[in-house]
Amino acid sequence: MSKSYEIIERVGISTESISDAVNKVVLETAKEKQISWFEAVEFRGRMTSEGKIEHQVTVKIGTKI
Repeated sequence: MSKSYEIIERVGISTESISDAVNKVVLETAKEKQISWFEAVEFRGRMTSEGKIEHQVTVKIGTKI
């Protein structure tokens, strides 16, 4: 049994919330690979041209090799 992991780094984006941004990117990645763990490592945001706040979260996702 392998004890090694591949780490994928992706950015989740949502105008709803930080947790929604994390959920979206993790669930999207789960469609491609089996996820062992994930870690939110950076949070940031911006104002859209429509005046909404856009939450952006960098997430490291571990998949077993």
